[in-house]
Amino acid sequence: MARDLSEVRFLTVAEVADMMRVSTMTVYRMVHAGELPAIRFGRSFRIPESAVATAIETPIADVG
Repeated sequence: MARDLSEVRFLTVAEVADMMRVSTMTVYRMVHAGELPAIRFGRSFRIPESAVATAIETPIADVG
């Protein structure tokens, strides 16, 4: 394993939605589509904070 899991910060779907300024359903769609990696804990998902930062920094489409 490249990193110790104690160094990884996991966020809830609601926290990710707040950070990205989208609905929780949009975050769920991104997780199910494989656009945002997540770990399932019981019935809920946790998303690594680093994955959220990468998703925010990556342009979705080249408009213009």
